Amino acid sequence: MLSLRGLAVLLTSASLCLGAPSKDCAFKPKETIAPPRGWVKHSSPNADHNVVLRIGLPQPNFHVLEQHLYEVSDPDHERYGDHLSKEEVEELVAPHQESIDAVDAWLSSHGIAESDVTRSPAKDWVTLKIPVSLVEKMLDTKYHVWKHTSSDDYLVRTTSYSLPSDLHDHIDVIQPTTTFGRFKGAKSTFIFDDEPESSVSDATKSTLAPIVNAASGVTVDASCNTTITVTCLQQLYNAVGFKPKAKGNSIGITGYLEQFANIQDLQSFYADQRPDALNSSFKFISVKGGLNNQTLAEAGAEANLDVQFAFGISHPIPGTFYSTAGRPPFIPSVGTPTDTNEPYTDWLDFVLSHPNLPLAISSSYGDEEETVPESFARRACAGFAQLGVRGVSVMFSSGDGGVGDGDPNPATQECFTNDGRNTTKFIPGFPASCPFVTAVGGTQNINPEVAVSRFFSGGGFSNYFKQPTYQKVAVEKYLEALPKGLYKGLFNPEGRAFPDVAAQGDRFRIFLSGRPVSIGGTSASSPAFTGFVALLNDVRLQNGQSSLGFLNPLIYKNGGAFNDITIGHNAGCGTPGFNATAGWDPVTGFGTPNFGKLKGVVSSH
Repeated sequence: MLSLRGLAVLLTSASLCLGAPSKDCAFKPKETIAPPRGWVKHSSPNADHNVVLRIGLPQPNFHVLEQHLYEVSDPDHERYGDHLSKEEVEELVAPHQESIDAVDAWLSSHGIAESDVTRSPAKDWVTLKIPVSLVEKMLDTKYHVWKHTSSDDYLVRTTSYSLPSDLHDHIDVIQPTTTFGRFKGAKSTFIFDDEPESSVSDATKSTLAPIVNAASGVTVDASCNTTITVTCLQQLYNAVGFKPKAKGNSIGITGYLEQFANIQDLQSFYADQRPDALNSSFKFISVKGGLNNQTLAEAGAEANLDVQFAFGISHPIPGTFYSTAGRPPFIPSVGTPTDTNEPYTDWLDFVLSHPNLPLAISSSYGDEEETVPESFARRACAGFAQLGVRGVSVMFSSGDGGVGDGDPNPATQECFTNDGRNTTKFIPGFPASCPFVTAVGGTQNINPEVAVSRFFSGGGFSNYFKQPTYQKVAVEKYLEALPKGLYKGLFNPEGRAFPDVAAQGDRFRIFLSGRPVSIGGTSASSPAFTGFVALLNDVRLQNGQSSLGFLNPLIYKNGGAFNDITIGHNAGCGTPGFNATAGWDPVTGFGTPNFGKLKGVVSSH
């Protein structure tokens, strides 16, 4: 129901708009983009095609939330670890009542009732499902069916939309309008084992002497140079013998795009690599209709990889797998399916509405930053900040296309801007470029551990987000050592730099559809790193301390607690990309975790 103020706004607007056009009622462009690279107009959607429209209202106090985030995440601040509650966060991101009333009045003027809308707990998002013909009227625009030429994907989108002038200050963003992101998993590559009945001991059997890793000084089985297992990661990252036992700990994995984590495969993996975890499983949560198909033949390689290694490393810490319904394929000739947004925002809506969340969460999905309009990327990034200030550590894979567009083959990458000018430029990934998440790059080999080379660890500099204070010293040191003029104009040296850290990302042995598989990608690096974050949370909880929450300020003040990776590069866009080097670099960040050192770091704050 509208408030009295809202009713007054509605009556005032109606009286203005029924007469001669006024400056308050005149439509003013809100967002305009160039036709996106790789997409062509295909047709017009049916007038009754449904659109799930999301309206983001301003968060006028987000700067206050951001200040809280940096204070509670800075290990040198007196408030370190003093995370906020769900209710405190919602109060900080709530829009002004004036904005709520103005938007309500606008919706009501188009015949949309309160019962037709869904609101986020903080009322900063309004969601409604309406025909595209009504959306076009409300936004003074024209939608088209767009076809992606190389994949045959279809989307119903527009390249511009407008709002009445008096609404511009009350609405940050409306989607789906100009978002053409194809939201995909980091490109995992895998090879089926020729010996499906072999055990891990057979698969990794080696007559070679154990290897002493030069960076960490730990001893690692020689077989880990060809096959990565839970034991390999425990050895390499100095966590052998640690047993989690704190109460209240938790770890989570996000799953999208009809990826199902198969429990039978998980049991096979546990029997193979973690027999003490046999007969344990994870909590399944469906988001927006996400399914849980346990048919063995339909197991998801990405989902299986994520849960097997994240939960295998962190056992017996309770695990949760979120299955979020992916963007449904739009087929122009079939009925009127519903068009929706990138599913990570659906997941964010869901988890932010719940009081108790996993303390460490990994996601191996993303887009090219330029395919996500900046206004929408900023709102999604703000959602990750809300998780961080509540004590949740959020990890994202940095991607597998080096400095390029996500295509792991540098020869076929298209490194052009999406602004209509087709300027050659490196293509950062999102959400890895969000300054409020921890981006994880990929490594391989044991001694020395190097930047992964079968694909290339995603990394670089955001074109949307400025460089946060926590990383300026480390990034400036890297840039000062970069040959003068190298890649000038190809990247934004003032942007948020990523990745922050790295972990092994190739030759992971998992089980898929009942068979052992060798799999690789930074999609392996993120869940592996997250498993160790869960162990570090356990250290703190055992000491009566809070969870780690947003990790980056801690990481950038303790770079020496990571195994520095100094060999390798991340080719793309017809270039060798950036080089891994001493200290932080935009290939492997500060390097891979040394749990023995990090355990001391997190205990001391």
